[in-house]
Amino acid sequence: MQENTYTLTYQKLFQLQRTTLEDRISTYYDQTRNEKNTIKYLAALQIREELSIEDFSFVLRELVRHIFLKTKATRALRRYYYLFQHYFGTKEWKLLTSRLFTIKHLIVEKIAQLMNLVEQVHPETFSVP
Repeated sequence: MQENTYTLTYQKLFQLQRTTLEDRISTYYDQTRNEKNTIKYLAALQIREELSIEDFSFVLRELVRHIFLKTKATRALRRYYYLFQHYFGTKEWKLLTSRLFTIKHLIVEKIAQLMNLVEQVHPETFSVP
């Protein structure tokens, strides 16, 4: 089946009940193994928890822990990981941080930021004549 069959709209994420969403997100991840979208869905549920009185705390805790601790570190995981700090203990959080942000990735990101700053200050430096 195509991946579009399994996607959840943001309307559904903000309207369906917790148990239904847990089932659908679990099924989505099991069938597609798409960590990026799964984490986005779970981040949207955290926003929903903050905006409503419904309880969405620790939704799919084991799935979140599996994705962050057992799958390949990706840009999406690095982008959203801080939203899930309460899913991990202190030691696990330190391990996760060092796993997601290796020194190589940190250096590449800092160089990219530096290049952007240089380009803003001296745009002629990287311009093509």
